[in-house]
Amino acid sequence: MKLVIASDIHGSAKWCREVMRVIEETAPDKVLLLGDLLYHGPRNPLPDEYAPADVAAMLNSIKERIIAVRGNCEAEVDQMMLEFPCMADYAWVVDGPYQLFCTHGHLFSPESLPPLSDGATFVYGHFHVKKNEIVDGVRLFNPGSAAIPKDDSHSVGLYEDGAFSFRVL
Repeated sequence: MKLVIASDIHGSAKWCREVMRVIEETAPDKVLLLGDLLYHGPRNPLPDEYAPADVAAMLNSIKERIIAVRGNCEAEVDQMMLEFPCMADYAWVVDGPYQLFCTHGHLFSPESLPPLSDGATFVYGHFHVKKNEIVDGVRLFNPGSAAIPKDDSHSVGLYEDGAFSFRVL
């Protein structure tokens, strides 16, 4: 299974177009969206080309490929704009022996993990910082933020057959 993993688009049409470009180039089986898709939130600056309706239209164009979870900035009005479910707190993705617990990161986090077996992966966003490490037998993977990174670069994550990597936008 091949996934593109994106988080924290925050309504930026510019950075959503870059995510869409990666999706087109890599042709993943599914696109995993880890929340904070349309709204920038009161603590964040307006992202480049803030246009939530345009972001919704881009994401809706690939709705059949999306697995999405709710971020701390999602609201019922966001679900009204999106043609795929985005209000679940978490989703499991199982790829043969690989188990991915996918969430935004504001309810469950690396400091407050759900019960996971050794070898599972905790996939999350929220912190806007890329991470790929194993702690106590569990992989922690954060693709970083597509629109408002707090580290060195706008990015998404890639997953294929148990391996994780980053793609700088």
